[in-house]
Amino acid sequence: MNEKYMEALARYDLTVDSVRKGRSGWICGTSQGTMLLQEYRGTMKRLEFETQVLGQVRQSGLIQVDDYIRTGEGGLIALSEDGTRHTLKHWYTGRECDIRDHREVRQAVGRIAVLHQVFKQIPRQEEWNLGSIQVDTPTQVMERHSQELKRARNFMKNKRKKTDFERCALSNFPLFFAQAREAAEGMARLDEENGDRPLDLCHGSLDQHHILIEEKTAAIIEYHKLHLGNQMTDLYHFIRKVMEKHDWDQALGLEMLSAYDKVKHLDRRDRESLYYLFLYPEKYWKQINFYMNANKVWIPARNLEKLKGLEQQTEQRNQFLSAIK
Repeated sequence: MNEKYMEALARYDLTVDSVRKGRSGWICGTSQGTMLLQEYRGTMKRLEFETQVLGQVRQSGLIQVDDYIRTGEGGLIALSEDGTRHTLKHWYTGRECDIRDHREVRQAVGRIAVLHQVFKQIPRQEEWNLGSIQVDTPTQVMERHSQELKRARNFMKNKRKKTDFERCALSNFPLFFAQAREAAEGMARLDEENGDRPLDLCHGSLDQHHILIEEKTAAIIEYHKLHLGNQMTDLYHFIRKVMEKHDWDQALGLEMLSAYDKVKHLDRRDRESLYYLFLYPEKYWKQINFYMNANKVWIPARNLEKLKGLEQQTEQRNQFLSAIK
């Protein structure tokens, strides 16, 4: 074991029985359960924010999260002698959610709903004014991405000799850009309507990698993008990942929405937010964004396949959109 990690662990009032290397740090078997020791490169204000929120989530007793452990001196950071900063937090031995398993994805969505319920009960604090907490709204993100799509379209149109990727992207542009425009306009209208609706805490990066399935429950981990915003963005990101793997299976999509609604009711504004989030062609934008930021002389065949895959899934995706509208 690296000596500096041993120095950091010595700062905590617990007995360490075993240590093994994990994907993002050292997984430690201790007298207080399984823990994860990691290097920390963020700000103290950000760490205090996450600690405050996750501590209240743990106190609710309703869901498992990877909240932080304080050192013997009561601090959140354990320093090794070379000055490297570390944090220690509760950890779980479950495996990542299998998004091919319908039962597991329904279970995961139910846990997301519980997390959102608990988040709503946490009072907003005056000191929550960090840049990483106040993020762009979905409308702002959509409008920025749409401007990027237009710039990419103009760039490709002006090229004399076009690649297969560019020809495919240009042929798809009218359909996807129309969806992008409708989605951004719809979200902007909801923003005006919801002007008095407070922002809520959101995980910010929910996918199958951040939901660990255990025998009888599931833990939701990694809150480095925790922020104030629209909780439907969390639900959208997780469901979209699942739907893309299942060719936009309408029945499965509705099952996931039902699983969330049984725990935390989806009102009209929630459902409209979800509709516009799903309507925005995010996967198309991602392929175009990759193209604009990569070497345009050689475009991997895999990227063209992904672009063509969007065409093939259009009908199924539209059916799902019609079902949730």
